[in-house]
Amino acid sequence: MTSPPRADDAHPYLRAATAGIRHHTHAQERAVPPEPVGRPHLDVLHAHLTALHRLLDQLAETARPPHPSAGRQLATAHTRLWQATTAVHDAFHLLPHNTGTAAVSECHPERLPEGPPVLTICQRHLAAGHTIRRKTTPTDLNTPLHSHTTTCAR
Repeated sequence: MTSPPRADDAHPYLRAATAGIRHHTHAQERAVPPEPVGRPHLDVLHAHLTALHRLLDQLAETARPPHPSAGRQLATAHTRLWQATTAVHDAFHLLPHNTGTAAVSECHPERLPEGPPVLTICQRHLAAGHTIRRKTTPTDLNTPLHSHTTTCAR
């Protein structure tokens, strides 16, 4: 019989991803002048959020049968993370192109976007959107972030 992994050995890839985000955040804080946000930056952040979104969905599904309350909380977090992912996608389209033009692009699902990174972020966002719409109601997706509160026992 194997013993459960120690807390510091559990989920090494998640720990590495967290460390990477912390490192990036500290690098941003120390940069003089601070690096302005750009489309490639938001594309990478969106990729991280959609991967986290998928993981949270899996965790909510596995938590629901044995722990329904925890599963509901994770499902709520899943929806809120989707709202954050959508906001990053929208911000991406509001930033100017790398060419220096101030033109704003839009996501057009009826045709292919103009190329990387727009092609990447839009395809990723549309695929993730398809998944969440199968599991979430439009009302839940449009509920403001601040409308859901939880209490923590201390």
